[in-house]
Amino acid sequence: QVHLVESGGGLVQAGGSLRLSCAASGRTLSSYALGWFRQTPGKEREFVCAISRSGGVTKYADSVKGRFTISRDDAKNTMYLQMNSLKPDDTAVYYCAATRGIYETTVSRYDYWGQGIQVTVSS
Repeated sequence: QVHLVESGGGLVQAGGSLRLSCAASGRTLSSYALGWFRQTPGKEREFVCAISRSGGVTKYADSVKGRFTISRDDAKNTMYLQMNSLKPDDTAVYYCAATRGIYETTVSRYDYWGQGIQVTVSS
């Protein structure tokens, strides 16, 4: 069992930056590929980005490519999401997730989820 906790969310102006962290306990994250998803009211949870177990492969949704960077520090059992050039459309609850699979882009392929953290980008 892996317990994930997100931190670092909040309110930021458009064009600003935030860094989300996802800390794990219970098991080492090195056994899992990891991902970030986000969700707004009335919409399905959507893929943001993912990273392989080794950290050598990353995948991004087109909407965040070039602005967001996913990374992992297995020594700290933590994953990060650096978000730059934020837009109001990035406003959502952000979730981190872990999968025994490869760097998945589908919600159903993830085994463990954090509780989510709010990110609000004002215009």
